[in-house]
Amino acid sequence: MEKREVEIELNGCPYRARIEPRLLLSDFIRHEARLTGTHVGCEHGVCGACTVEIDGTPMRSCLVLAVQARNRQVRTVEGLTDGWPDHELTILQEAFHEKHALQCGFCTPGFLMSLQPLLLEERELSEEDIQVALSGNLCRCTGYRNIVAAVQLALERIREVRNTGSSQENAEKLPQRR
Repeated sequence: MEKREVEIELNGCPYRARIEPRLLLSDFIRHEARLTGTHVGCEHGVCGACTVEIDGTPMRSCLVLAVQARNRQVRTVEGLTDGWPDHELTILQEAFHEKHALQCGFCTPGFLMSLQPLLLEERELSEEDIQVALSGNLCRCTGYRNIVAAVQLALERIREVRNTGSSQENAEKLPQRR
C-alpha cells in the first residue's frame, strides 16, 4: 500500500510522517509520535481509553484513521498541562489524585480527555450529569464513585477560581479550549 504524507498538530506541535492510509490515529500517536499516554483497550470505540481531542472535541482515536486527522489539532493526555504554569497538574488531575479516582491508571487518560469539555461549561452539574459524561468510559478497578467525587471536586475548585476574580494567576488555573 502506498504511504501518504500527513501533518498533524499534536499537542500544539506539528508532526509529519509518511504512513499507510489504514493506520489508526491511536497507533499513529503511540507508534509514530511515541506519545504513549493514549491507551488502546478494546480497539472498537467502546472503552474510551484511547480518547483524545480533535479540534477540541473528544473522539476515540481507535475509530479515526490518522489520515483523517491531517491538518487538524489533536491533543492527547500529555497535552493537558500545556499552558499551565510550570506544567503543573491540572485541576482535574489533582482532584483525581486527591480523591483516589484511579487505581491501575489504564483508563485514566481517556477519562481526563473525555471530561475536559465538561469542565469548560459554566453551569451547575448534578451527579447524574457527571455520570452521563462518564458513561462512555470503562473502568474495571474503581467502581466510579471516586471518579464522580473527583469531578465534583474539580468543578468546585473551578467555580472558586472563577468567583475570585479575573486575575491572570486565577485565569491560568482554569481549563482552556484549544
